[in-house]
Amino acid sequence: MDKTVAITGASRGLGSAVARAFGAEGAHLVLSARDTEALDHVAADVLEAGGSVTTLRADVRDEFDVERFCEEASRESDGGIDVLVANAGVYHGDVGQTRLADESYSAFDDHLRTNVRGVYATIREAVPHLAPEARVLVPSGQIAREAKAGLGSYAVSKAGAEALVRQFATELEHPVGVVDPGQVSTDLTDNGPGRDPEDVAKMFVWAASEAPVADLDGAVIDLRAWKSATR
Repeated sequence: MDKTVAITGASRGLGSAVARAFGAEGAHLVLSARDTEALDHVAADVLEAGGSVTTLRADVRDEFDVERFCEEASRESDGGIDVLVANAGVYHGDVGQTRLADESYSAFDDHLRTNVRGVYATIREAVPHLAPEARVLVPSGQIAREAKAGLGSYAVSKAGAEALVRQFATELEHPVGVVDPGQVSTDLTDNGPGRDPEDVAKMFVWAASEAPVADLDGAVIDLRAWKSATR
């Protein structure tokens, strides 16, 4: 895969698994996260998998960090960023125990600042650097569309991220879509029940290269669509 793939929140969980999956395809990865030590470990995995990699510390809550990240990703490519995965996210509190009426304002604010504004900043700053055939992917889950008690402002933030996808899709020439791998067990969710991130990471490679644009742009590609297309 002769592509430059930029991924935020790549130091652990789904982001690191997706980075390794693209690395196994021979892509050049440009990875960002706040934890540089963990990011270095992921970079080593990408190299071992057969890809090439550049890492950069960036906090998606800071648009200047994001701007620098996107500029670096563009410099690392021949014709711009081919795939952007706006993956960085946070969950404050015990998973399933964060009732909206009981949450602190600080938790609410940071969920939106990271999971919504961070996605916005990532896509916005990447736009000038996207390759002509680039695709933009935003991980999300069913909780964004079907409310479940105890997930509070995290669920609100995921719904906001999906609204951003729809709006960007109507305004950009590049396809922008949601990738929903189902429930995944990561540090973000205290390693609770769910699929291993490594088991669904290739879904993002498929969404970035083979999924029909009409099915991706402004829409949600789920696990069933991926399995149906690749079995």
